[in-house]
Amino acid sequence: MSTAPAAPERALFVQGDCYAIGQQIAAQNGGTLAMATPEDRGGQRVCVIVVLVPGQDGQRPRRAEFVVPM
Repeated sequence: MSTAPAAPERALFVQGDCYAIGQQIAAQNGGTLAMATPEDRGGQRVCVIVVLVPGQDGQRPRRAEFVVPM
């Protein structure tokens, strides 16, 4: 009988959390979620969220990056 290591399960859970946070931020900003990545910055776990926000007057979408604590 073998068991899966705990670290990958936690990594998947954290990534899922970042995705959910990213979806909320994208909806709040009227954009589309492009990326949601967990990172360790200065010993603190954060989510780096990238949202594509529609441009004005036919311009290209702009890229907005948000860093939020977990």
